Amino acid sequence: MKTAIQALAYELPPIRLSSRAIEDQLHSTMERLNMPRKIIEGLTGIRERRLWEPQTLVSDAAARAAQKALDNAGISPRDIGCLISTSVCKDYVEPSVASMVHGALGLPPECLNFDVCNACLGFINGMETVSLMIRSGAIDYGMIINGESSREPIEATIERLKNPETGAEAFRENFATLTLGSGAAAMILCREDLATTSHVINGGVSMAATQHCRLCLGQKDSMVADAPSVMKYGVELAGRTWEKAAQSLENWTDETIDAYIPHQVSARNTRVLCRSLGLNQDKMYLNYPLLGNIGPAAIPITLAMAEEVGRVKTGDHVALLGIGSGLNCSMMSLTW
Repeated sequence: MKTAIQALAYELPPIRLSSRAIEDQLHSTMERLNMPRKIIEGLTGIRERRLWEPQTLVSDAAARAAQKALDNAGISPRDIGCLISTSVCKDYVEPSVASMVHGALGLPPECLNFDVCNACLGFINGMETVSLMIRSGAIDYGMIINGESSREPIEATIERLKNPETGAEAFRENFATLTLGSGAAAMILCREDLATTSHVINGGVSMAATQHCRLCLGQKDSMVADAPSVMKYGVELAGRTWEKAAQSLENWTDETIDAYIPHQVSARNTRVLCRSLGLNQDKMYLNYPLLGNIGPAAIPITLAMAEEVGRVKTGDHVALLGIGSGLNCSMMSLTW
């Protein structure tokens, strides 16, 4: 028995923050360090990213996306047997984001709810977990949600980088934080025989290289990263993961995959990944220029957007790809 994607929905924040606006705030520091204007867009390809209104809770944003998914699925909240939040950002240490969305949606008391966190791969891990529960017969329907907010880390990082004592090394270490974006997404999975869609999960693989677990360290108000090393070792791990996928997933070749839905960091990361794995970049639906790096929300939002514009069509073989801090890599095969 396979698992199907019954519904997919997303929410984008209303506020656009351009890379130019960030550099305007950092003008004094960049001038002192002899950094050229447009360096953020030049190095990453990110023109802007989204921010929620101040004081917005990620659980509220995730709940709005979840309600859209429920409406699209055409099922009752009573049908959901498990709700998993995959948000990196959290409103509180306790309770879980999942419990807050569970309450906002009015899901039944029998509906299991908990958080799964694994950096940028959390949503794929959530899909795998719910799919296993469905295939075991424990539930008929399950929901994965995500809400991310980059406002606090970006604003705090800008303030730190304004310090007259900020050096070039500190600027480089904090640079990745300035690429972060915000968004929310939700997906409902179910038994294939209950689905009214043709969107089926064929399988997935994951691999780890946790000897590199300290290359990217995130806190609520900051993220310090050795970006070149993350890219180098992440792409190496992706190569090994691709080989494993080719051995265990049917038709896992660049020729037989119609569309790639990647977790997106920057233009350079995308080019290096495609060149290393031998992927046709034209098959990738890319939205990082306008959304930035939105963490685990990237894959579901990108998948939904790609379908909206016809880049993913019924019957397509779709590959989900992600590399996350840790380091971990996951790949998943879908038939749309």
